[in-house]
Amino acid sequence: MVGLTEHEAGMSKDSETDGEATAGLPELRGALEAIPGCLGTEAARTESGKEVIFAWFEDKRAVLRWYHSPIQQRTMRGAFPDFEPKGPLKDVPEDVGPILAIASLTFTEQASGEGRPLPISQIAIEL
Repeated sequence: MVGLTEHEAGMSKDSETDGEATAGLPELRGALEAIPGCLGTEAARTESGKEVIFAWFEDKRAVLRWYHSPIQQRTMRGAFPDFEPKGPLKDVPEDVGPILAIASLTFTEQASGEGRPLPISQIAIEL
């Protein structure tokens, strides 16, 4: 999973909600780009309001470095604390690359609660 800067996540003061929906989302994009093997990132917002990150990785090992990084693990657990992944990239061959990962996030209108500290209702990740 990848993240957004405050401006890209709608947290700038000129946004309609003044960032209420995305308050508390950690700055992940810089951390993502610091992972060895990350070739770059771009961010976008869809017409329906989903936040999307495009991240290019050198190979499967680079994606796994991001997956196991502390900030990505904290964000994943913060958004969905009860989710237990079955194993990342189990169907991706070892010798494949480069890899484009696309992550889209749907933010909730309500502030996050005890069971879900980050205001995210859905995350979709495609390779």
